[in-house]
Amino acid sequence: MSPLEAVPLWIAIPVAILVVLGSTLTLIGALGFARLASFYDRLHAPTLATSWGTGGIIIASALMFSVLEGRAVIHEFVIGLCIVVTTPVTLMMLARAALHRDRAEGSDALPPGLLARPEKNAPGE
Repeated sequence: MSPLEAVPLWIAIPVAILVVLGSTLTLIGALGFARLASFYDRLHAPTLATSWGTGGIIIASALMFSVLEGRAVIHEFVIGLCIVVTTPVTLMMLARAALHRDRAEGSDALPPGLLARPEKNAPGE
């Protein structure tokens, strides 16, 4: 008998729903990354998909292994926290680097309002 045969139905259904939801959100993010036209548009889809998709899969994993092992399994949440915190920060840094590059090159990918650097106010103004 495999350990999965011992999983009660009352936990298998929510775990299955969370896995399907998380993987669907991750798939939507991957499709958005592949299909959107500009670099700046492509940054948005994987950020949301990674955060919400990872959350669903991690909650499902924690529920499943907590039931199978008979104790609270929470190390998945530490991994999920690291992913949820680092992904948006990383993509924001990529966006800022691309914006800096596109401003320096005068790229056509930027709207006219973003092409010029904002002027800094002088002290006391």
